[in-house]
Amino acid sequence: MNLPFSESYKIKMVEPIRRSTREQREQWIKDARFNLFNLRSDQVFIDLLTDSGTGAMSQMQWSEMMLGDESYAGASSYYKLKNAIAEITGFPYFLPTHQGRAAENVLFSTMIKAGDIVPGNSHFDTTKGHIEFRKAHAVDCTIDEAFNTTLDHPFKGDVDLNKLEGVLKSYPVSQIPLIIMTVTCNSSGGQPVSMKNLRDVKQLANQYDIPVFFDSARFAENAYFIKIREEGYGDKSIREIVREMFSYADGMTMSSKKDAIVNMGGFIGFNSKALFNQATTYNILFEGYISYGGMSGRDMNALAQGLYEGTEFDYLETRIKQVAYLGQQLKDYGIPIQYPFGGHAIFVDAKRFLPQLPKEGYVAQTLAVELYIEGGVRGVEIGTLLADRDPETGLNRYPDLELLRLAIPRRVYTNNHMDYVAASLMNVYDRRHEIMSGLKVTREAPILRHFTVELEKA
Repeated sequence: MNLPFSESYKIKMVEPIRRSTREQREQWIKDARFNLFNLRSDQVFIDLLTDSGTGAMSQMQWSEMMLGDESYAGASSYYKLKNAIAEITGFPYFLPTHQGRAAENVLFSTMIKAGDIVPGNSHFDTTKGHIEFRKAHAVDCTIDEAFNTTLDHPFKGDVDLNKLEGVLKSYPVSQIPLIIMTVTCNSSGGQPVSMKNLRDVKQLANQYDIPVFFDSARFAENAYFIKIREEGYGDKSIREIVREMFSYADGMTMSSKKDAIVNMGGFIGFNSKALFNQATTYNILFEGYISYGGMSGRDMNALAQGLYEGTEFDYLETRIKQVAYLGQQLKDYGIPIQYPFGGHAIFVDAKRFLPQLPKEGYVAQTLAVELYIEGGVRGVEIGTLLADRDPETGLNRYPDLELLRLAIPRRVYTNNHMDYVAASLMNVYDRRHEIMSGLKVTREAPILRHFTVELEKA
């Protein structure tokens, strides 16, 4: 008989998690003002809020923690990280930061000014937030297929080249400081970008002399999908694919809390020494000296090791197949999800799940609350709350996709946990017609409101 698939790791340490009753969860979510970010971690049974910083580090990463050099300047840990970034991505210059949004803050402070236009595929929340905080505009040029959750398209993260060229022709080059490609594309459902699309975007950008930067939080997962889905890459290693991917970029930002499998850390990679030099001023101002940038030496060591582990095929296959395991259960049950399955999460189509609710009722957030009440499973809304209000009109922005994201931490949960998540969501689906009211906002921040918003039942 054929041998079944098995995880590429074994478990050395465990962490207990707490069960709770439905009555407790109903009170806890009410006390949290129906915002799952406000829940205490011990009020959550299975936590799929995010895959950012929630993974389990390996024995080698923990070993590297003990070797950290905590010198303020010129630490050996800095050079270990520098060498790993250069080897894996090809970028000769880098600045460490404490996480991905900090990398965006430094880079965008260097490159973006008020009135600028920043096109790309669907920018994620902090990326768009940093752009709009600077009174600039993020323009989504994702292919239309990304917004049809039933369509089986291998690369729903791709940019529509006609949309992108339309933007490039509509504004002076001086007003478009960079193009951002998010790999994989989180807001469209953790969907990958093809190598062909990365190549074509770079060729188009070169015609207009506009640099291309990758939001690279999940670059290794993107490389895995290229290997298994794109013609001509099946025999290439993940690292060979990664090097080609980054050859079509002028730089990158990285939240290392995802594909480098650490709890904290990030960086910016550059090809340009001049741009690197400009950015160092902001890195020192916001993060710390350029050889630690908000990270301890031990964190840099763990990050460097994580970059190597995160670009191993066996690890990626285990990680992505667990996501698909959950996705297939939900798909078999008839639950509407973004298809094909993403690399780091399953995205439930809340509009199709709860079609009876008006868009003003924050449909995906309502579904997230119902799932928590049902089974103590914490997901996150990728929809109207995350889309924020239009900074010019003050009105809600209603995105094409209203999604509940179930983000799976790396090397943390077993497939038994995925069975529990699937059963919890199936129970909500069975009683979906009983959910007749959504939520309404009672307090919100002016930007990135979904983190701290307070709601009540509508």
